[in-house]
Parts: sequence; structure tokens; C-alpha cells
Amino acid sequence: MFNDIGPLELVTIVVLAVLVFGPDKLPKVIQDVMRTIRKIREFSESAKEDIRQELGPEFKNFEFEDLNPKTFVRKHLDSDELGLKEIRNGFDLKKEMAEVTDAVHSREADSPASSSGGGSAGGRIDMTKKPDDSGKDDRPPFDADAT
Repeated sequence: MFNDIGPLELVTIVVLAVLVFGPDKLPKVIQDVMRTIRKIREFSESAKEDIRQELGPEFKNFEFEDLNPKTFVRKHLDSDELGLKEIRNGFDLKKEMAEVTDAVHSREADSPASSSGGGSAGGRIDMTKKPDDSGKDDRPPFDADAT
């Protein structure tokens, strides 16, 4: 509940509580606050149980935390009903990228020899970028008066 409060902040709260309520009333105030928190928790638990009973036996395993979209998605993707773990474990991105990189580099090394023949040799596709001289002046000339 108080995960974000550090030791210095906690000491500051205690000192302020002693100054505001005084050392005589402080134990009574703490008891009242704890009693109120306990009643709120009991109320929320009874409300959850009432909702579960109204939903019926099909929803007896229903958790209200599942209403959070992030928790819902994580729970259903972690279950192995869809076989996603097998797909995730079978796919190694670094290995796939290394294979693609090797394939591209080997074709670049082979491309000057194969391109001198006038086409693709052995059914290989030449994936190297070659300058296309046919469309050098595709842009119209710059006209300063038109702008």
C-alpha cells in the first residue's frame, strides 16, 4: 500500500501526526483509521462476493483484477491454449536477422560476377541497387519567380 513512501517521508508523516493530533489523541486516531480501513476492505470483499454469486457458477473463478486490460491480455497470452509459447520460443530474431544479413551479403559479393553476364545467373535475383540513369532530370527546373 505504501510502496512509494521512503523512510524520510514516513518520519515526516509521523512528526506531523504528532504535532496535529498530539501524543494523547494519536493512538485513538490510529485505531479509528485502522478500523475504517478494515471496514472498507470488508465492504469491498462482500461486494465482490455478491457480484460473483449474481454472475453464477460459470464465473466462480472470475477475478476483478482481470478487468485491467494489461492483466487480461497477459493472462490469456501466457496460457498455452493458442500455442504462442511454442511460436515465441521457436522464433529467434537474432538468428533470423543473421541469416537475412548473410544472404544479402553473399548476393552482393556474387552480383558483380553475375551482372557481367547481362542477367541473373543460375535463377538468382540481383538485389543490389543500381543507378538508374534514365530518370536523371525528372524534376522541373527551379523557378524563383514562381515561388
